[in-house]
Amino acid sequence: MNTADQYLKAIYLIQEVEDGPASTGDVADALEVSPASANEMIGKLEGRGLANHEKYKGVDLTDEGIVRARDALSNYCIIERFLANVLEVEAFRVEARSLEAVIDDTVAERLDRLVDRAEECPDCFDAETDACALMELEEAGAD
Repeated sequence: MNTADQYLKAIYLIQEVEDGPASTGDVADALEVSPASANEMIGKLEGRGLANHEKYKGVDLTDEGIVRARDALSNYCIIERFLANVLEVEAFRVEARSLEAVIDDTVAERLDRLVDRAEECPDCFDAETDACALMELEEAGAD
């Protein structure tokens, strides 16, 4: 996964929650970057044919962008499950966000062999809790 994939994942999740285009501000907030940075990356995604951006209306993903976003979300779920269920890292969400940009598809595939990921993945991902809805968590210290 790379930075572009993180943006695609964030836009995808916002679109799912909002049931419509994602605002640049919401994307910036989700990724904890400036609106100018978000706007610049959204422009790059649009140039690659992964997103459509209309000023004042927001950004939505193309079909290709959705496929890449869902792949990125699946890899993120694998990282979360590995950290939470195998390594028992209490702050697995924070660590997963740090690792998602540096874990490539090969490593994610190998980690996937070690976790009990649901077949529904990534549809089981709950954007509000930033974790798989099917993952059993001990809420104390799970953030």
